[in-house]
Amino acid sequence: MKMKKFLLSAAALLALMPAFAQEKTDSTAKKSNEYEFTVIKENPITSIKDQYRSGTCWCFSTLSFIESEIMKEKGIDSLDLSEMFVVSKSYHDRGIKYVRLDGHLNFGAGSSFGDVLHVIKDYGIVPQEAMPGLNYGTEKPEHFEMDEGLKGYVEAIVKNPNRTLSTAWVNGLDGILAAYLGEIPENFEVDGVSYTPESYRDYLGINPDDYVSLTSFTHHPFYSQFIIEVCDNWRWDASYNLPLDELMEVMYYAIDNGYTIAWGSDVSEAGFSRNGIATVPDVDKKPGSGSDQEKWVGKSEEKAIEQTGNTEEKVITQELRQDEYDRKLTTDDHGMQIYGIAQDQNGNNFFMVKNSWGDAGKYKGIWYASDAFVRYKTMNIVVNKNAIPKDIRKKLGIK
Repeated sequence: MKMKKFLLSAAALLALMPAFAQEKTDSTAKKSNEYEFTVIKENPITSIKDQYRSGTCWCFSTLSFIESEIMKEKGIDSLDLSEMFVVSKSYHDRGIKYVRLDGHLNFGAGSSFGDVLHVIKDYGIVPQEAMPGLNYGTEKPEHFEMDEGLKGYVEAIVKNPNRTLSTAWVNGLDGILAAYLGEIPENFEVDGVSYTPESYRDYLGINPDDYVSLTSFTHHPFYSQFIIEVCDNWRWDASYNLPLDELMEVMYYAIDNGYTIAWGSDVSEAGFSRNGIATVPDVDKKPGSGSDQEKWVGKSEEKAIEQTGNTEEKVITQELRQDEYDRKLTTDDHGMQIYGIAQDQNGNNFFMVKNSWGDAGKYKGIWYASDAFVRYKTMNIVVNKNAIPKDIRKKLGIK
């Protein structure tokens, strides 16, 4: 009886061995298909931030880009500029323009890279410690209440039954901003030196005129400037229009020569995953809600799109880009910072992207965006003029 049990047990084990072997083989194959990146060029960036429940990616990404510019020029190891100083001044300017236009202007949390440059040029900049901007009882930005309150206020001013505006309404707007984001500091100290926002900008050597916006669409002539027709471009800033291959040439040239890039993209794409990879698979995925990250790539419990190092991507053309924009399949969802180039195990190029969703994803706040994804879904970029090849600058008339 005991011998029979032993023989049965041995037979059962032998029967299971192929299954174990298959499971091990499948596991090994799955692991070998995972992306493996080798850094080709990586430029300095500051620490990863978290915009959390606020639509302020445009500010986080542009200031991160500016911080890298300052680090490059001044040799500073680290820097942390105040996003909420910029957000406050942006809302101030936008509120005034909204009322001047009788409400015929986008008024919300979103904005553009150029907005940050305007604020720095007109008002200066302050360090994070001088204006953290968290006056409403949370440790991270949560702006939904503030956004709605500001919108309601300026709408009420536009509908003012007195017709003539009082001299108090701008003070009311600034009062709401101060209640949520804090008072604008007139003076502050850094390393024992007293600064104003304007003098600190000058000390850091930031010249907003050194930066240009570039894009690539065919509904306007190449080598000219046009205002990108998206609601968040409320300041109506113009971008230089380049053929797609030349736009990509600028991006590779910039990274190779030590510059970073402010990158505006559509991240509601199925290929922009929660796990730090952005490629162009041929599937659809609906955006989620809640935090800024959940809004675009879904909640953590949602099943991720499978992406491996063996995934074939679409071939991206100028015509395909234009068609996506014309049909509103490419929109200005999110601003990030591109700071490097890496290659996967098959030699495919990926741009290294600093996001503002905290340490989200496999790479703790860093995304790897394929060449195809960047060609496909770039709305616009902002770069230092010196990061553009000379022949392309000449075509654009940039000195």
